Amino acid sequence: MPVPLAPYPTPPAPCTPPANGAQSQLVCSGCRNLLLYPVGATSVCCAVCNAVTAVPPPGTEMAQLICGGCHTLLMYIRGATSVQCSCCHTVNLALEANQVAHVNCGNCRMLLMYQYGARSVKCAVCNFVTSVGASTSTTEQKFSC
Repeated sequence: MPVPLAPYPTPPAPCTPPANGAQSQLVCSGCRNLLLYPVGATSVCCAVCNAVTAVPPPGTEMAQLICGGCHTLLMYIRGATSVQCSCCHTVNLALEANQVAHVNCGNCRMLLMYQYGARSVKCAVCNFVTSVGASTSTTEQKFSC
């Protein structure tokens, strides 16, 4: 007696982006991959790790920073003062662009970012402490005629 075959399951309908093609992005809460999603979505399921990440409400301005502990890209709501990394749990200071300055490490020449107004900054690569205040040579150059 022949065995009846079950019909093939219908494949899921492909996700179609909005007609205007508007998309946004966020970082997966599970594997930290960058996810693209259509505007208007309330959550996004990651194709890599299947974690579901909630989408911030419309109009929420997002910012990004690199974790100082593990160098993972972190996204956060603009205006936050600190961001905890979900990978290594380092608490990162979230500064606006006008609150930070840059200097090269005095030992290994690595470009360092520090809070504007700080007197020194410690390099995370070689642990050298670089002074960032006005140097005497710069002051002398300003006043020499």
